[in-house]
Amino acid sequence: QVQLVESGGGLVQAGGSLRLSCAASGPTFSDYDMGWFRQAPGKEREFVAREFVARISRSGGSTFYGDSVKGRFTISRDNAKNTVSLQMNSLKPEDTAVYYCAAGRTVLAGSLAPDYWGQGTQVTVSS
Repeated sequence: QVQLVESGGGLVQAGGSLRLSCAASGPTFSDYDMGWFRQAPGKEREFVAREFVARISRSGGSTFYGDSVKGRFTISRDNAKNTVSLQMNSLKPEDTAVYYCAAGRTVLAGSLAPDYWGQGTQVTVSS
């Protein structure tokens, strides 16, 4: 069982930066690929898959990004501290969403099939 707790969300102006963090509990953190997903406002009640944002491999040696965030976001992890982070630069209003940390053992063409989800953290980018 892995429990994930996100932090670092907030309100930022377009062009600004935010850093999200996710703390994982459990002794098997390094057994999982870690990822970030997001869900735009108003989509919570619709059957819309959360948008894949980024994934990092178990060792941290490989990273993958969704097309909309490539070149602006960077995912990293610290297996000694059981944490994964998402540095978000050059933020745009369309990045506004609830961001979810996820852990999974199954990768899907660069994305991730999560086994565990965090509760989410709100990111709002004003224009």
